[in-house]
Amino acid sequence: MAEFEHDAERTEDPTAKRLEEAIERGDVAKSTEVNTLFMLAGSTLALFAFGGFAASELTELFRAVLAGAYPVSDEGFSYARLGETLFVKVLIAIAPALAVLIAAALAGNFIQHRLLWTFQPLMPQLSRISPLAGAKRLFSKQAAIGLAKGFAKLAVVGTVMYLVAAPELDRVLSLAGGELMQAMSAAMTLVLRLLIGVCSVMVLVAALDWLWTHHSWYERHRMSVREIREEHKQTEGDPTVKAKLRQIRVARMRKRMMTEVPKATVVITNPTHFAVALKYESGMNAPLCVAKGMDVLAQRIRELAREHRVPVVENPPLARALHKSVEIDEEIPAEHYKAVAEIIGYVLRLRRSFRS
Repeated sequence: MAEFEHDAERTEDPTAKRLEEAIERGDVAKSTEVNTLFMLAGSTLALFAFGGFAASELTELFRAVLAGAYPVSDEGFSYARLGETLFVKVLIAIAPALAVLIAAALAGNFIQHRLLWTFQPLMPQLSRISPLAGAKRLFSKQAAIGLAKGFAKLAVVGTVMYLVAAPELDRVLSLAGGELMQAMSAAMTLVLRLLIGVCSVMVLVAALDWLWTHHSWYERHRMSVREIREEHKQTEGDPTVKAKLRQIRVARMRKRMMTEVPKATVVITNPTHFAVALKYESGMNAPLCVAKGMDVLAQRIRELAREHRVPVVENPPLARALHKSVEIDEEIPAEHYKAVAEIIGYVLRLRRSFRS
């Protein structure tokens, strides 16, 4: 029961695997205020760079329309042609500004996260249409925080807009009865000032919202101790199974070593702790280690060697060095050639003397 309660509390930091799986599902830390900031900045840039061009093109277009430069006859497709012409010219006029807005919208997403292709957020889920789940989301802590953030942003942005617009409002209103171009120029200047002011404060709003969004996303993916254990099992394998497999591998290796000891040329030992069985035949580059072991395994190697009349030579320093530096089925290191050669030479001389 205590373990269940502990697992219910997600107190552990999420693993990299947990976060990567969330990202692959389309669950990423993305702040809408950052997107809003980029759209506002894009709008400001588009208005400043291409507002005059768009206004000039649209003014000429509609002036020509109103002046009758596009007479409409009673022929079949005159209205369609007029519509197509107006659409193309309006599109040309706003195309540069539209391109800036599209680039800003894409940048607002790319700066927060890498490009990700997933259809999982579009898949139907019962929780989205469940009235109970909807009510829980509506009255959740997250919804309350979102509402508070909305009111705070509205208050901050509204205050900035008032401070920027209030000193200029009387002058703009006084131009209402004057020339159209002069009024439009004043209005354009005011709009630019408003956008710049709002963008300035939105930098702070977006930064705070991004930090909060990332923190909330990270906290939402916290894990319990049990979840971490389960993930570790899935990633690294069940420790019990791994231990069993390791035991099987060790048993197989020992069995193979024991079959090779009778074929060895010599067994070099430390009297009680180490034993290394070496095999050397004519044509080999260097002696080969066919078995090695410590303590009980070393004793078994010595016993097998004596049973099959394999010479056992005591040389504690060499036995320790070989056990440490050479693995099974590997040639001995070059630094031990001389010492091993002397021992094997001695063993071969003994064999020849017994034969004679």
